[in-house]
Amino acid sequence: MRSSSEIGYDAKLGDFVNMVGKGIIDPTKVVRTALLDAAGVAPLLTTAEVVGTEIPKEEKDPGMGGMGGGVGGSMF
Repeated sequence: MRSSSEIGYDAKLGDFVNMVGKGIIDPTKVVRTALLDAAGVAPLLTTAEVVGTEIPKEEKDPGMGGMGGGVGGSMF
């Protein structure tokens, strides 16, 4: 089979065929679409195993609370 831009692999038949003759009008678009799809998935794969988080801030112990209320009913 001659090397041509119209020759491609038909996965259904498992053979190299003349893609234009089989009705695949633009075999170049098939490759372009596959590359664009792969490029779209690549960023997802590179970030899927990484999670960004913030380092927790060290918080100072809260100060002692104010004076509690008196006993109910007392005069003071």
